[in-house]
Amino acid sequence: MKVLVTGGTGVVGRATVDALLARGHDVRLFSRKAADDVAEWAHRVEAFSGDVSNGVEVREAADGCEAVLHLTAIVAEAPPESTFEKINVTGTRNLVREAERAGVRRFVYVSSLGADRGESPYHRSKLQAEEVARTFDGKWIILRLGNVYGRGDEQLSLILKMVRTLPAVPVIAGGDRPFQPIWAGDAGEVLADAAERDDLAERVLEVAGPEQTTFDDVVERFARLTKRDPIRLPVPVPLASIALRAANALGADLPVDSGQLTMLGEGNVVTSAEGNALTTVFDLAGTKLDKGLAMLADSQPELLPEEGIGALRRKRFWADIEGSRLGPELLFRHFVSHFADCTPWHVNLEAEPGTPKVPELGAVLTISLPLRGNVQIRIVELEERRMTVCTVEGHPLAGAVRFLSEDRGPNVRFEVQVYDRAANVADWLVMNPIGARLQNATWRETVERVLKESGGRAPRGVEHDFSKLDDDQAREVNDWLEGLVVAQHQADHEARRDTKPADSAPNDDGKSQQSYIEQREQAREADGR
Repeated sequence: MKVLVTGGTGVVGRATVDALLARGHDVRLFSRKAADDVAEWAHRVEAFSGDVSNGVEVREAADGCEAVLHLTAIVAEAPPESTFEKINVTGTRNLVREAERAGVRRFVYVSSLGADRGESPYHRSKLQAEEVARTFDGKWIILRLGNVYGRGDEQLSLILKMVRTLPAVPVIAGGDRPFQPIWAGDAGEVLADAAERDDLAERVLEVAGPEQTTFDDVVERFARLTKRDPIRLPVPVPLASIALRAANALGADLPVDSGQLTMLGEGNVVTSAEGNALTTVFDLAGTKLDKGLAMLADSQPELLPEEGIGALRRKRFWADIEGSRLGPELLFRHFVSHFADCTPWHVNLEAEPGTPKVPELGAVLTISLPLRGNVQIRIVELEERRMTVCTVEGHPLAGAVRFLSEDRGPNVRFEVQVYDRAANVADWLVMNPIGARLQNATWRETVERVLKESGGRAPRGVEHDFSKLDDDQAREVNDWLEGLVVAQHQADHEARRDTKPADSAPNDDGKSQQSYIEQREQAREADGR
């Protein structure tokens, strides 16, 4: 079966595409930059570029499809280009009409838990879109999902970053209101199942995770998970909007906007008499919250240079080693296997329980930095003589660090290359004067430690070179890193596909496969978390 998925680049969409592919379906992805977005599935997903609010660009998107999964929506407006009316309502109308024209059998609309009773502009727009979906001349299904969390979600991931990096976390009044989040992998399985089933026609189903929680509770759980305990600062609702505007002006993220303040007060839990369709209809137990949050902690998106601010800087630190007892390959292997020992004391690789200490391709290392708290880097390249790590969201810098070992005539050169920008204005203000000096000292000392481990000497000591890259050079660096990241995402998708038997059934946690990040969560349990 061929399925059209709109909004397949968000947290729900990626999981849905994965679930459909695992079930053997063909997938066409509709998004504004679909040709780029499908790259992470390595040519296994067909691209159809367009804007859902543009009826002309939507036309022919559903040709040859038996089902449409319509996920595209916005939770915050950016007028005039992006409004609830244009994207959430008109976009749904365009997709319904296109599905009818193409003779699609099933139209699955992804709504929001609480859309039938919420007063926020977002919820009102989703309820309007539900009414549009009901007009589909075929088998329509409406799924009201609870807060979906996973790589790149817009709420729980931001709470995680605040707990990891801030000395104090703002707790907006209403933080004790219940909501019922669902792990993205579970949501993807639900949507893929809905696309296959005729027996769900003309049903409105509420789907959420197996546990209710609150904003305050999530902060507490993340504090335990990360071994950090930031101060909680209560923020009255009247002051919250002012705080949000100030944070946005500095480029800092908060887990709510003004509309979501209203949603916090409304609560977001299953109230249907039919109960939670996750278990009653789709027969999934669902991922427990502690397990899901642990997986979320190791699945944050990479932070590429183009996402930062200011000039892209390149820094190089190296030593040309005479008389090394190890050749380039062996020296680099030694560096990787003793990575924790070769980095200075102030880069703490044991910041969080269960996280890896030795680099592996695709692994996420969590480190504690002075002035910043816990941040992460992902290994996106690991070969015999080089390794590249990319910063992850929540890091004060957007960019990468590359480690190299190579022959230089009779000598061995070990080099650290740094490419970065400040992640946002706030980080630029705090980290630029102090963080830059600390960063320079870190990589200089790393080279010195590798030099010592080599058993040789460097007559010229540790050398360095600093420069600012022009626009063309910055674009070239970003393209290089983006290529490494996409290749790693492709490998992740392939690993999930290869480890999931075709006839697999959900296990006790509602999951049918074990990913790398799940293994990390199990390691945390082994550490006695």
